[in-house]
Amino acid sequence: MKKRTFLTSLLFIFIVEIIALILFSTKNITSTQDTVLINEVVYSVQTDWNTIKSHKNQTSLDYVVLDMKENILFKTKSGLSESINMAIIHRDTILDIQIEHVIVGKVIIYNDSIQNFQIYKQTIIIILLFAMFLQCGICIGYIFYLNHTIINPFHKLKGFAERIASGNLDIPLEMDKQNLFGAFTESFDIMRSELKKAKMAEAKANADKKELVANLSHDIKTPIASIKAVSEVGAALTENEKIRNNYMQIIFKADHINTLVTNLFTATLEELKQLSVTPIDIESKELKILLENSDYLHYTTIPNIPDCILYADKLRLQQVFDNIFANSYKYANTPISISVTLESNHLIVNMEDYGGGVNKEELPLLKEKFKRGKNTKNIEGAGLGLYISDYFMKEMKGELIIQNGEYGLKVIVMISLSGAI
Repeated sequence: MKKRTFLTSLLFIFIVEIIALILFSTKNITSTQDTVLINEVVYSVQTDWNTIKSHKNQTSLDYVVLDMKENILFKTKSGLSESINMAIIHRDTILDIQIEHVIVGKVIIYNDSIQNFQIYKQTIIIILLFAMFLQCGICIGYIFYLNHTIINPFHKLKGFAERIASGNLDIPLEMDKQNLFGAFTESFDIMRSELKKAKMAEAKANADKKELVANLSHDIKTPIASIKAVSEVGAALTENEKIRNNYMQIIFKADHINTLVTNLFTATLEELKQLSVTPIDIESKELKILLENSDYLHYTTIPNIPDCILYADKLRLQQVFDNIFANSYKYANTPISISVTLESNHLIVNMEDYGGGVNKEELPLLKEKFKRGKNTKNIEGAGLGLYISDYFMKEMKGELIIQNGEYGLKVIVMISLSGAI
């Protein structure tokens, strides 16, 4: 509606300007005067010639009455031509005054055509200037209108899109249904609402799925523990070596399943932000106990450990070493060399097996979830151990580094010292 009013106003003003220009271009300066009025002036002057001093103008024309010596006998106003020469220059009408067929004087009738044309010209110019200023005012007003109804909403829409892209779906888009983009912005806000609903539904579905996995993982551990306990009792009571070996195989497989379920359960808890890591100050001599607990196949010799105070969660650090040793047993099945050194802010534990390592391009992937090397295709595993270990070390302000060593895969565990955080 406002757009139609604006265009109609501009069209009307444009038509007015065209009409004014046409009138101005077709207007000619003419010296033609009303003959009837001129004759009336001459007649009245001749009639009042003897009493010319008291003569009164009976017409709308201005004139000067002269005698034959060009003396002024009468004039209607000042500023008129007062001589024949001036009258000729000004293109005034000059007529004779006759009394009884004798010329006794002259009447000079003022030619106001030039003055009228100037007034006409000024009027046209004023109309055109007014029309131009009105056009400029309308255009400026419409620019402000466009800025308010289009440009500003577009800027708001840009900021709204940036918030949507960053995941902020809570702030609604401010809209004005009266302006041109009211329905447009309303559609965008509906999109925001629908995206928020979809995101909440997706988050709930993911949470339900993770909780289901966590619950199942927890429930599986109970029958596995029972199977392991019964097998341990059977192995202790039997005297048959073959049956004892079968029981030991069951125990081994139960431990393997328990490890996989524990890793899956731990990874699920970590995503649910329920997995707590609480570092405290512990003595470095406890590190030897943790390493001995993890090396249940006795594939390594624990070196001397420098005396210091570590900043770590004992339970989570035990899980880190359990995962590292379990991976080495499973994929390399070789002796493991360990060295422990003390550096500025960390106690460094270097662990290397003799399995030849992995491809160089696979190294960055080993700490990602469900990622395993190509040489592990026929070996059971979930690819969660190093991922979980890396998470634990980061939470303890330490670091887990994986690289190819001289003989095999090398894992470096950097444990922060107390007071260095």
